[in-house]
Amino acid sequence: MSTGDGAPVSPAELRKRVRAAEALQAKTRELAAADVLMKRDAAKKAAQVKETADREAREAVAAALRLFDDPGLVSSLLSIPVEELEKDAKPVTAARAKEVIEALRERAERPRARRRRVPRPEAPSQPTAAGTVPASAGASGSDPSHAL
Repeated sequence: MSTGDGAPVSPAELRKRVRAAEALQAKTRELAAADVLMKRDAAKKAAQVKETADREAREAVAAALRLFDDPGLVSSLLSIPVEELEKDAKPVTAARAKEVIEALRERAERPRARRRRVPRPEAPSQPTAAGTVPASAGASGSDPSHAL
């Protein structure tokens, strides 16, 4: 064996290169396996979040249909066909829909936290120009050593 420049490669150097290539391949395989595990775990978590969101959306539809008693009105308010709303609400039990409605009522009865408005100071009678800077805040124009 020889390198690109024509010098022969010793058997020890050849074994060293083979071991380095095998180590690189092993590390690559480890990283690939770890990547698979990480991505599968992320996909599983995302699927669980999606399932929860889908369930909560179905429950919200069921509650809205029960509260409004008019699927056509709900459909027009949400711009969703009545058939789709009814299909979404169908798997939700009446008991669960009532629980959701009760939670909404409790939330509606809770007093809202109100922020107190801080009175704004009166606006000056003569607005100052945006480009003017008071002399005390900026450097004096007569000293050229501070110029940029």
